[in-house]
Amino acid sequence: MDKINIQEKLNLITDYWKPIIVGELNKQQVRLVKIKGEFVMHKHENEDELFLVIKGCFKMDYGDRIVHINEGEFIIIPKGVKHRPIADTEAHLLLFEPETVLNTGDVKNSFTVNSPEKK
Repeated sequence: MDKINIQEKLNLITDYWKPIIVGELNKQQVRLVKIKGEFVMHKHENEDELFLVIKGCFKMDYGDRIVHINEGEFIIIPKGVKHRPIADTEAHLLLFEPETVLNTGDVKNSFTVNSPEKK
């Protein structure tokens, strides 16, 4: 039951698009990630995801529209919805999602992290 310092945990991240687990509750995980550039278009058949911007901003591309998410804002992606995060500059995100979520959803590629590291 220790507190978590988000900035200290973010300082441990050296690679973009590689989330780390910083907390768990009720089969949900709190993950932190640094992003820059374009991710892969994907979907999660059975899980919703929450993206909270800690620092910077990013865009969520749905294929037919793009939503801009700024620092201090969050977006929830419902299960089954195709999406692709894009960050023109480095952004720091907190993710809240079920422990079963694979970061690339229905796509397996070089971005896929099968087992995020706990830090």
